[in-house]
Amino acid sequence: MTEFVLVAGAWLGSWAWDEVVPELRAGGHGAHPLTLSGLADKQGVPAGQQTHVQDIVDEVERLDLREVVLVGHSYSGIPVGQAAERIGDRLARVVFVDSNVPADGESFVSGWWEGPAKLEAAIAGNGGFWAPLTAADCDGQGLTDEQIARFVGGSTPHPRASLAEPAVLARPLGELPVTYIKCLLDGPEPNPDVAELLASEHWRLVTMDTGHWPMFSQPRELARILLEAAG
Repeated sequence: MTEFVLVAGAWLGSWAWDEVVPELRAGGHGAHPLTLSGLADKQGVPAGQQTHVQDIVDEVERLDLREVVLVGHSYSGIPVGQAAERIGDRLARVVFVDSNVPADGESFVSGWWEGPAKLEAAIAGNGGFWAPLTAADCDGQGLTDEQIARFVGGSTPHPRASLAEPAVLARPLGELPVTYIKCLLDGPEPNPDVAELLASEHWRLVTMDTGHWPMFSQPRELARILLEAAG
């Protein structure tokens, strides 16, 4: 029996996995969607990046989970990648879903594709929070109008500290057993840092013909890939 711990990306909480969880449980596995501190139903809780790492580690230890598959989507790949090495032999695999990955000493902001200054300015102009996306920002991502409304309606501002704190890794990320899911509507190729890691014998690449939020656009297909990765 695999225990999936599911962590959605920026602005989202455990609710984002509502259509994925039943599919995993129907396969006889455990599924534990997690809201990170400062987001969704945990708004107002102070949260740096290391807080988010500890949120994940604490959930695994609190439930005494074994054979754990940690699933990190988008931003949450950064804390998930760090938590993976901290849960020791409880870990079975990591699945990164169209996500960022941690680099020792680097933050989410420092790797921002438009440049750190642009993201920092946007956060500073919004009271220290990264504002959620609008419906227009979701165009071209394979989402129906109903799915966009659900995503936008449930999103909450994302705390700056979790985006700006540097990652801390004790060993190379390429040593972890990883499945990386690339969502093709969000770009046909993985980021260069991910492409380099995919050269590791421990990493494998899977693609999905959908956008950046497959838990909304293709939840059953995402669940199928997660189950195959665990097998």
